[in-house]
Amino acid sequence: MTTAYTGWDAPVVAEGVYPPQEDSQLLIDVMDKTGLARGQRVADLCTGSGVVAIAAADQGAAEVSAYDISPRAVRFARQQVVAAGARVDVHLGSWARAAESGPYDLVVCNPPYVPHDPNAAQPELPSHIGPAQAWDAGYDGRMVLDPLCASMRSLLADGGTMLLVQSEFAEPRKTLAALASSGLDAEILAWEWIPFGPVLSSRAQWLEETGRLEPGRREEELVVIRADKA
Repeated sequence: MTTAYTGWDAPVVAEGVYPPQEDSQLLIDVMDKTGLARGQRVADLCTGSGVVAIAAADQGAAEVSAYDISPRAVRFARQQVVAAGARVDVHLGSWARAAESGPYDLVVCNPPYVPHDPNAAQPELPSHIGPAQAWDAGYDGRMVLDPLCASMRSLLADGGTMLLVQSEFAEPRKTLAALASSGLDAEILAWEWIPFGPVLSSRAQWLEETGRLEPGRREEELVVIRADKA
């Protein structure tokens, strides 16, 4: 299905925190349309501002736990949870920390997935778009995706589901294959084309030079992948 989320106002975030963008919007919309959060125990990995975790609570989740490795993000997400009056517990840590309290009925994640050249100096970008660790994910964009996919089965309860958003440039087919190899039933559930933001605009020439972007194209496809544990 194609989808575009229009009924949500992104919060203004603190410096050093990833501001919700189209990928967060798409993930929230798919979660809402599928009704997967309602009455369920939910974990939001790489929570950033906490917007997806708060949306899960608003959509009727029985319990929501959010995780991020950035202390700034955790502090800000906790402030947003209080302001929203949402029932969300925000923790400092990765999915390894989440696994200590799992398994979960639903795991949602908007991880770092933007490819970059680790050997090249990166151009200076506006500070309001957040820290590079929120998007930089190695040469192929899979520095976080690969270990996350390998760990997902252990995070999910029997009958549980994962929803994950990523860019075409991090090779969704590899995500599907990695999830399938761990025994999960995976598919692309939704997609949306969006214009390049500052990060991809700064890397467009490099993506062209490495054969991942057609010359002159300045838009990317975001996808939401669903994986189910029998």
